[in-house]
Amino acid sequence: MTDHHIGMIVPSSNLTMETELPRMLRAREEAFPADRFVFHSARARMQHVTPEQLRAMNAQAERAATELADARPDVVATACLVAIMAQGPGYHCTAEDSITAALRAEGAQAPVISSAGALLDGIAALGVSRVAIITPYMKPLTQAVVEYLEAADVEVVDSLSLEVPDNLAVARLDPADLRKHRQELDLSRAEALVLSCCVQMPSLPSIQPVEDDIGIPVLSAATATTYRILQELGLPPEVPNAGRLLAP
Repeated sequence: MTDHHIGMIVPSSNLTMETELPRMLRAREEAFPADRFVFHSARARMQHVTPEQLRAMNAQAERAATELADARPDVVATACLVAIMAQGPGYHCTAEDSITAALRAEGAQAPVISSAGALLDGIAALGVSRVAIITPYMKPLTQAVVEYLEAADVEVVDSLSLEVPDNLAVARLDPADLRKHRQELDLSRAEALVLSCCVQMPSLPSIQPVEDDIGIPVLSAATATTYRILQELGLPPEVPNAGRLLAP
């Protein structure tokens, strides 16, 4: 039996990253009991999803990485998708490199992933290039996400902004409501649906039911992050009932 240590850099007001990822990986433990997962978090201050607070939070990433380095994690995930995407196309590479350098300076060799980069990887792994997205963000930030995805050759055929600026309020949204919200989207050209384009907006209980209903792959920032974590750990990226991206 192997314990895999997962470091997470999360916004101070984020509740969902430390909820949905452990739930997925504990469900995986039931199918693959030889692998267990242990979580270690460092927090970066952010209460409201505004450009100013997102930039301030990004500036704390190296400090958070330095703290995580002491725990010698096997992989580190940084988990505020919009904080990275709001900085302009390709910024996930810059953020991942910065966190990697901070870890290496402290002797930690863990690979680094970001939820922003993981979402792009998840879309690519599904072999699709046209998606619809749901975000909790105000419309200007959703537009920044759309532009980020499209700069990476992912066409966003439709998007829905729930316009919840308080990050703690985002964590308290009912994931069951996403089953209704997706009906507001035009999915006629979509090859996949990003049901939650945010690791703070809960979606896990609705991923598989919505996928079963609409007949195209459904993923989220959280399922994509889990996919990449498992890849970096050298484990099959399989989690039961979490959508096609994590299907056996």
